[in-house]
Amino acid sequence: MKATVSGIVLAGGQGSRMGGVDKGLQAFRGKPMVAHVIERLSPQVDELLVNANRNPGEYARFGHRVIADEIPGFAGPLAGFERGLAHAAGALVVTVPCDSPFLPVDLVARLRRHLESADAQLAVARTGDQSHPVFCLMRRDVLPSLQQFLGSGQRKIDRWYEALRVAEVAFDDEADAFLNINTLAELGNLEK
Repeated sequence: MKATVSGIVLAGGQGSRMGGVDKGLQAFRGKPMVAHVIERLSPQVDELLVNANRNPGEYARFGHRVIADEIPGFAGPLAGFERGLAHAAGALVVTVPCDSPFLPVDLVARLRRHLESADAQLAVARTGDQSHPVFCLMRRDVLPSLQQFLGSGQRKIDRWYEALRVAEVAFDDEADAFLNINTLAELGNLEK
């Protein structure tokens, strides 16, 4: 039987480069940015969770369970990974940020193919020589290593997964799919 996949939309950040706004709820092409992400990810997964530290009621309106970080103070994407892994029903967990409305519609299938063929613990998207660590598929059993890493005070994603068996997956044919919108100026430019 094929392992189920839980999707985690990471919307728990401070939005500091966007003036402290909740990025996922910013309007983009007629709807909140997170709505675009959910529309692209939900057909690829068996379950979808939203990791948000602010406005849980607003995120809940999209019809998925909302979970907040357990680590206080906006500890970064790994805190969202940790909560997602802890709450996921699937044996595999994919993460995507709330500010990437163009994410690939075949993200999970491609990451999964490489994860399984390489017998990896984690598969991460890459374009050119740049990896995109918040776009990753991992086995749920990496949770203890992540909790230990976070418990030591560390927060960098690539530092955590360098101790795991990792498959990097080329998405050079879809490089623009990983575009994330960090500032209001970028949001305005892409709106056109």
